[in-house]
Order: sequence, then C-alpha cells, then structure tokens
Amino acid sequence: MIPKAVYWDMDGTLIDSEPLHDEALVSAMKSVGIAPPTDLHERVLGIAAWPVYEMMRDEFGLTLPFDDWIRRKYSYYLQHAPRLKPRPGALEIFRDLQSKGVVQAVVSNSDRLIVDANLRAVGIAEPGFRTVSRNDVAEGKPQPEPFLRAAWLTGIDPADTFVMEDSATGARAGLAAGMRTIFWPERPMSGPDGALVAKTAVDVRRLLGLL
Repeated sequence: MIPKAVYWDMDGTLIDSEPLHDEALVSAMKSVGIAPPTDLHERVLGIAAWPVYEMMRDEFGLTLPFDDWIRRKYSYYLQHAPRLKPRPGALEIFRDLQSKGVVQAVVSNSDRLIVDANLRAVGIAEPGFRTVSRNDVAEGKPQPEPFLRAAWLTGIDPADTFVMEDSATGARAGLAAGMRTIFWPERPMSGPDGALVAKTAVDVRRLLGLL
C-alpha cells in the first residue's frame, strides 16, 4: 500500500551530495593545517555541523570560532553545489510518488542555506514544497523532532508516513518519530533495529508499494 507521505533525508538519500560534503570538510581542515583521518566520512555521516565542529575542536585541536570554521566549509560547498546530481534512482521515485499524490518533504540535518542550494541544483525547489533544516528545530537527528515537524507541516499522521534515510543517525530519528523507516545506505552497513533495509532502488520501490 502506498503511504500518504514520504519524508526524504537529503544528503546521500535524495541527492548525491555526501562526496561534496566530504570535499568541503577536507578543504576546511587543510586550510587550518588538520590532516583528515581515513575514516572521516564514516565519522561525520548524517551528523549536523555543530557536532562535527565539536569533534574538530576536541579531537583535532581546531581553534577557530564556529562561525569562521563553518564559513570556510560552506564557501567551498556553495561554490560547487551547482554540479550536484540526484542519487541514482531517487528522483525517479520522488516523481512517481508525486504523480500519485503522495505528500513529500525533505528533512535534513544540514543548515538551511545548504538545503536550499541542493534542492535548486536538482530542480525540486518548487513553490509549496515543505523542507525542514537543522535551523528549524531545537534538536536534530537522531532525535525525532525534525520528522515530527514535517508531520506537523504536512498534516499527516506519523503512522501513515515513510522516512527515507541513508544514515543510521537519520534512521533512528525516523523510528523515534513513529514512522516506518527505509534505510537505504549508499555503502553496505547495518541499520538500526526496526528499519526496513533497502539495497537498491528496486527494493525502495517495493517497500513503498510502487511495484
């Protein structure tokens, strides 16, 4: 059965933007003389800007104030954001759900300017489209608040909603919000208990009732 609403994580789920986030973070780290660790991607996947800054400060000795640090990262990111593409298979699923009248929203742990730049890049910054950024909530993922805010904005009961996520952090947030959660990682990894695991776009379609 097709759900009444689907709330998409943005980075790595709807849009293939995780590599650019990694590039921007590495650029910012190198600009202050910090060598990126080999497991950087795994350590920051799905994590909001402030906790990443705290890690840089506490573990790598970053001394810049947060505003100066994030300006370095976001300047790089926004310069390159126009080249972003949708995750393979994701936009087609988005459009198919749209054609069937399913309410959709983007729920992200990224800041508002990143959300807006990404959606413009892939052509879904449409009038009336609901989005929730890290700036719109008191607590980001893995807390349920971002997804519950999307439910409030769209007027859809969480029980009638699916969440689309590529990170364990985001999947835990969807589950905590009482929503059926599809865990569709870009790389093979274990998802949280209770998540519906999808390995391919075909798996996603099946779980959403599109097949």
